[in-house]
Amino acid sequence: MPESNDTGDDTTPPHTPAPTPWQYTLHIPNDLRAVTICRRTLGVILTAHGLPHLSDAAELVATELVANAVTHTKGPAALRLAWAEGILRIEVWDADPTPPQAPAPPARDTMLREAGRGLALVKGCADGWGWYRLGGSQLPDGEGKFVWCELAEAA
Repeated sequence: MPESNDTGDDTTPPHTPAPTPWQYTLHIPNDLRAVTICRRTLGVILTAHGLPHLSDAAELVATELVANAVTHTKGPAALRLAWAEGILRIEVWDADPTPPQAPAPPARDTMLREAGRGLALVKGCADGWGWYRLGGSQLPDGEGKFVWCELAEAA
């Protein structure tokens, strides 16, 4: 009988990041539980593609972007992850075309507030961030905006 290296351990062996680009989109309802679902899904995707070293930063910025979309808009949202050329791009779409408020330097009296620092965290953790407005038929709901950020593999 041939020997087996199976130890009964069901853990997945580490993957080497594939140079092939990939993209995932998760459509989410306007529900605060979506924030946790998106964060956990993102972690699974990055681990499956051999990028667990990006998980902490990616989960933090995605959590902030999804939380903003779910908290400040009334419609559905979507989380889009795209990997290409060593860059992870995280985009969150929502149906509100209103621009996000650019992060301002924290004032001393606002440092302990729980709200209002999300985009500052994104700006501080990501290699780049921005937003763009949509119109027409680019998405099923037709309008809104994407707020995006990028993380380099070397992060």
